Amino acid sequence: MPDRYKAVRVRISGKVQGVGFRMWARNEAVRLGLTGWVRNEEDGAVVALIAGSDTAISTMIERFNHGPAGSWVAGVETEAAESEKNLTDFSITG
Repeated sequence: MPDRYKAVRVRISGKVQGVGFRMWARNEAVRLGLTGWVRNEEDGAVVALIAGSDTAISTMIERFNHGPAGSWVAGVETEAAESEKNLTDFSITG
């Protein structure tokens, strides 16, 4: 069965700001062929919208659970999302 295209909103909590998390997330997403965005939240969390194949999204969520060196991930929450129009790459926003 072929992978289907979907979008997921992910909220990552812990020590995830000030450690290069957004740049790391962008690089990992690009490697996996995902589109979307990642941004810091005022409460210290990082939020991302990732869109692509089931397999790539599952892999990215697993990577979010570990994060880059220097980070500490306390939790990863996911929810289905609508893919935003005109997503052609993966960007750092906010």
